[in-house]
Amino acid sequence: MKKDLLVIDCQYDFIEGSLACGHANEAVRNIVNFINSHDLNVFYSLDWHNESNKSFKINGGIWPVHCVQNQKGSKLDDVFYEKVLDIKNRPYEKNMFYKGMNDDIEEYSAFNAKNKDQYVLNKVLSDEVIVCGIASEFCVRETVLDLLKDGKKVELLLEGLGYVDEKEHMKNIEELKKMGVEII
Repeated sequence: MKKDLLVIDCQYDFIEGSLACGHANEAVRNIVNFINSHDLNVFYSLDWHNESNKSFKINGGIWPVHCVQNQKGSKLDDVFYEKVLDIKNRPYEKNMFYKGMNDDIEEYSAFNAKNKDQYVLNKVLSDEVIVCGIASEFCVRETVLDLLKDGKKVELLLEGLGYVDEKEHMKNIEELKKMGVEII
């Protein structure tokens, strides 16, 4: 049976933009290689904010403006469209799930993200999920915690992770291991 791979927020603002993360470019390349060398069902989450989002510093939050809907920073890295060999594993309407659209709620986790047809991510994932993406200590971590709470078996693709702070990233990996997450 195919495993599900959940690619968290591999968007330009987290790779080279206002919230560029460490190891982001390498993570994206490693994720694409992993997709191309395994038989998977691939799902993508996207941070998808309005300009009025309360998480932005200019609106009273802690983050710089990032992943504003339909701007370059919110776009998934082109490499997923260009280098993923199997067309069904490239991003498209049914496998792209959006989060962070409610201005008043900080939504790190992709667990309740919705696609264009309003399907909720946690309802379409199988019981075994491999997680990768950006950023390890925030959106990846919170998604993994929600998946664990939901009773899913979670694996983390270590070389497919970008991070804000390397020490916090390593601490996060150790904590998730202790919770039963398998590191691959």
